[in-house]
Amino acid sequence: MSHTPVNRADPQTPHQDLHSELGALRGEHPGRARNPVIKVADLAWLEFEKPDLDRAEVFARDFGFAIAARTERELWLRGTFTGSPCMVIRHGQASRFVGPAFRAAERADLDRLARTTGSEVRDIAVPGGGQAVALLDPSGFPVRVVHCAEQLPALPEQQPLILNTGSKHRRTNATQRPPREPSRIQRLGHVVLETRVFMRALNWYLDTLGMIVSDFLFLDGQRGRGPTMAFIRCDQGSLAVDHHTLALHLGPGTGYVHSAYQVTDLDSIAAGGEYLTERGYKRSWGIGRHIQGSQLFDYWRDPDHFMLEHFADGDLFSCDLEPGWAPMSASGLAQWGPPVTRDFLGASPSPAKLREVMSALRGDNELDPARLLGLMKAMSS
Repeated sequence: MSHTPVNRADPQTPHQDLHSELGALRGEHPGRARNPVIKVADLAWLEFEKPDLDRAEVFARDFGFAIAARTERELWLRGTFTGSPCMVIRHGQASRFVGPAFRAAERADLDRLARTTGSEVRDIAVPGGGQAVALLDPSGFPVRVVHCAEQLPALPEQQPLILNTGSKHRRTNATQRPPREPSRIQRLGHVVLETRVFMRALNWYLDTLGMIVSDFLFLDGQRGRGPTMAFIRCDQGSLAVDHHTLALHLGPGTGYVHSAYQVTDLDSIAAGGEYLTERGYKRSWGIGRHIQGSQLFDYWRDPDHFMLEHFADGDLFSCDLEPGWAPMSASGLAQWGPPVTRDFLGASPSPAKLREVMSALRGDNELDPARLLGLMKAMSS
């Protein structure tokens, strides 16, 4: 996780336009728990199952991952930064997202979490060894909180280009020729999940893992019913960390939306995108710059149709900042870039999507016709 010490004597508020024009109204969700069980330090890795590990490895290398470990049954992917792997892909009958693993700040946090939740601390098979507590969030996602015995060593970096800006000439008598090569992944940044039980899931991550909200999104005309999306960060006190490590949004489905991986800079994003295009992969949306989080972004589909994002230059917040509030809309997803695609929004109709919607409307969850219509309107505005 990127982090930077900040001056606590000069806290900002959303009303100073730091990240949102609006703050919370009286009685709205505070965006943090008063007494969480633990405070996780970061997202450790994501867990998937896929039937073809060879194909998964080819895409992983093209997207910019390095290989941390490979067996007949498991593929561990990593970035260049020191720390834990970014992803594990295990052999399975079908392609599916299993769940996230979060990094405990201290080994003792696993014991505290196990006592409070009635779980156990168990050894896990991760490169270098480690231990974990296995939980289940209200959406049904398996969530692991892990402590690794060893950190992976750093790998060579893709160096940022030296830029001339305005009257500041840092590069003279030299040209710019970024190589056409994969964007070298530095680290895992965040994961986005869809859930039918948004508020229950949100409160679980705040209460159990000590995460805090950076920004809430609400539906037009329905703010009084509460938010329908939250961008959530880890709480490391005065250390400024990623604007969001986890994002949750209400929807008819329960599942993985996308995950994001940091690269060096815009040229790394763009040159890596050209490399992926030449190899026949499908861009979902990009290149652009987000509003919530401010990241430069570029979204791609892997051969199993999972969405992955290259990003750079994201916002970093300390614990001092209170949540911002903003209306949810498709046009509010980016400051600049191409129009958001139906593929990115998941808005393409299909029999499976219709069955998912009907099942959600009949189930015991937070989606009802008014919420569904509000989400449809937001994604077309």
